[in-house]
Amino acid sequence: MGSRREVRFVSSGVKLPSASPDPAPAPAHAVLSAALPFSHIGRAIDAAARSLAASFPRFPIAWAEKAAAPLPRRHEKDGFWSGGEERVLISEVEPNQEFHGLVCEGAKMLPSKFLTDSFRDRHGKIINIRHLYQVVKSINEWYQERSLTGMVSSAEILSGGILRLQVSEAEVNDINFCFLDRRTGEPTIGKTQLDTILRQLTTKKGQVYNRAQVKRDVERILSMGIMEDITITLQPVGDSNKVDLVMNLVECTAGEILPDVGISSRTTNGPLSRLLGGLGYSHCNVFGRNKKLNLLLRGGQIDSLYHLSYTDPWIDGDNKRTSRTVMVQNSSTPGTLIHGGDHPDHGPITIGLVTAGIEYSRPLRPKWSGTFGFIFQHAGARDKEGNPVIGDVNNNQLTVSGNPYDYTLLAKLGGVYRDSGDHSSTMFVFNAEQGLPILPQWLRFNRVTAHLKQGYEIGPARLILSASGGHVEGNFSPHEAFSNGGTNSVRGYEEGAIGTGRSYAVGSGEVSCRLFGPFEGVIYGDYGSDLGSGPYVPGDPAGAHGNPGSGYGYGVGIRMNSPLGLLRVEYAFNDQQVGRFHFGAGHRN
Repeated sequence: MGSRREVRFVSSGVKLPSASPDPAPAPAHAVLSAALPFSHIGRAIDAAARSLAASFPRFPIAWAEKAAAPLPRRHEKDGFWSGGEERVLISEVEPNQEFHGLVCEGAKMLPSKFLTDSFRDRHGKIINIRHLYQVVKSINEWYQERSLTGMVSSAEILSGGILRLQVSEAEVNDINFCFLDRRTGEPTIGKTQLDTILRQLTTKKGQVYNRAQVKRDVERILSMGIMEDITITLQPVGDSNKVDLVMNLVECTAGEILPDVGISSRTTNGPLSRLLGGLGYSHCNVFGRNKKLNLLLRGGQIDSLYHLSYTDPWIDGDNKRTSRTVMVQNSSTPGTLIHGGDHPDHGPITIGLVTAGIEYSRPLRPKWSGTFGFIFQHAGARDKEGNPVIGDVNNNQLTVSGNPYDYTLLAKLGGVYRDSGDHSSTMFVFNAEQGLPILPQWLRFNRVTAHLKQGYEIGPARLILSASGGHVEGNFSPHEAFSNGGTNSVRGYEEGAIGTGRSYAVGSGEVSCRLFGPFEGVIYGDYGSDLGSGPYVPGDPAGAHGNPGSGYGYGVGIRMNSPLGLLRVEYAFNDQQVGRFHFGAGHRN
């Protein structure tokens, strides 16, 4: 035959005999790694996971096949192409066997029910290769959806219609730590005890590597406040499916001295006279065990604060993540907040309060935590020379006992709900305090408070609604009552100018929007009331000063995130259309 004819291959999807060219290598299995919030961590995990996947054995799906022998050589005179011999490959396909059973090896995490459901309606039927590929794909997707590193590495049809699946899962062989110098990035000796880090990890040796779980572990270690950065490296172990997890840690500066600013509740002599300044020392990793030491010294023209606290964030031997804080504090605050102007004989009155206590806190459930503790108080009024004062300007008694000082032992119980760490998220705080009269002259009263805040994102703006309230019952000093009005209460009023009561309620709404750089603008409205409880405070200080008992305010302000924290400058009008400036530090209570 004079015309050229192409070589023909007769096939039914079966592999050609070995005489055919080698097929292209199968693409590498994709090992999916969910991106962590730290991009470098995600890239490191992805790279290590791909390297691990490359080490997994890969076998094609196998089935029976038979190839026909090559045809004998013919020449041009016999009617074949003259360019040489022609070889026609014919594959004789044997039908796949009927499905009678399944063997799955290496799958520690994959539930048997998942495989049972995948082959439930296939028993006794011819094994369908397309269905088998879909099952393999669904198994790989099951691992992906759960952030597990695993996949089907081979599938084979055995005699008797038994299907064998081999699953490869990356098992954590060991967990190692490498401390890096924060300046050079070179390995160094860390100050943190390794068991302090290990107890934070939920990832354990022998588990299948879970990317989401490792991400949570990284976030938990960062929340300790002792690490500046964490990166993850995965190292395959030989030819096995095991990996070593290496955490590269950069420690923060443990101890530092920082300036401190505050605003006094004093209401006279202009805003600058209310400014408080001081220094604070903080060490976040005492003994290399994440224990916290805080010292604060703050003072002003009248106010002063000396605070020392030591916190163990996780008590050794406790499996409930219970923390313990021991504190001692000595403070002086203006008495005019409750008792009005200066005393005619003693000048400005200050309330001196010495406090010592111990408090335990622990998580109760996701987003909830609880606290319990005891606080001892030694409180009394003093003049500017530090001498005790028993009566105010109206000769009302300033202590319950009639002595220069009152003593109180409080049992405290509280709960906190936080939707997230963001200031605009949902938060609910509840506290109850009970005075324990261990000695007859010690005060006995009960006080409960609650605070609720809810934030909403509205385009570029943020709306925050908040409400708070409380009540106190029993024999208590006037300064233990609730003061209403001022920068952290109802703006537009001076500190305590609405009134002082056994009960109180305050509601507030704010809309803030980013302006530029560290500045944001805010408009707001506040309302507060003593709920008619002012006359029931010992000495009725609100009635003596003619306070209204309720009121509202509204205004605008500018806030700035500074190295000293959040600073607030606000201007508000009250319901008497009297305007005033308010200066504050930090978020409103």
